[in-house]
Amino acid sequence: MTARSGWIHAFALAAIVGLTGCAAHVLPTALTETDRIEAARKLIEQRRFLDATEYAKSALAASTGSARVDEMIYLLGAAYLGQKEYPLAQGEFERLVRDYSESDSAGAASFRLGEALEGQSRPRDFDQEFTRRAIAQWESYRRGYPGHWLNTEADRRILDGRGKLARKLVDAGDLYRRLKLWKPAIATYERAVQEFGETIPSADAEVGIAMCFAGEGRHPEAIAKLLELEQRFPGRPVAQRAATQRQRLQKKH
Repeated sequence: MTARSGWIHAFALAAIVGLTGCAAHVLPTALTETDRIEAARKLIEQRRFLDATEYAKSALAASTGSARVDEMIYLLGAAYLGQKEYPLAQGEFERLVRDYSESDSAGAASFRLGEALEGQSRPRDFDQEFTRRAIAQWESYRRGYPGHWLNTEADRRILDGRGKLARKLVDAGDLYRRLKLWKPAIATYERAVQEFGETIPSADAEVGIAMCFAGEGRHPEAIAKLLELEQRFPGRPVAQRAATQRQRLQKKH
């Protein structure tokens, strides 16, 4: 390639990346497959997700049967994800993981599929089907791609998701406790501890159990439980809450 032709080629690529707003982008067919992939990637890096989506769809259509079609599917999914078009992103990532399992992009797609599912989850007062599905997807990703560069982030997302499920149980236990339904409250708190013991809300559930003991008139057990929590979680907010409740009970009894 001559210096002049190389400059023209670079200018054409820059023009594609610089397109904004117009719905009917005209794409030079002379661009190589590598150029199309790089242009879509740059648009995503620039957070120009709508442009990236339109470009990736056109480039994917031109890449049918290509050895790198998997990369274009991933980039289209990433562009949808950036737009918060979570069901569309889910579809692209599922397609990549299912149809191109040997792709270098499959690991990242498996992780991003969890993000697309999480994006469809609802506040914790509502059904948490998509939270559970996201957790299951990240766990599947961890099993399928050990050592992948997103493993640590997946671990964090799993913990956050499990914390959300635990908090929903704690909220339910709190409601039972406010209604003085001690046994259902204890059962709900215990479920949070047993199923999500590694999460922060599980410690709050244990405080709730202690307060239910107090509500049932089992004050020595309640005080002992709160003291044990203070000793187990020194310096943490839950220890301060336990101490406050313990001191209040000791003053009364």
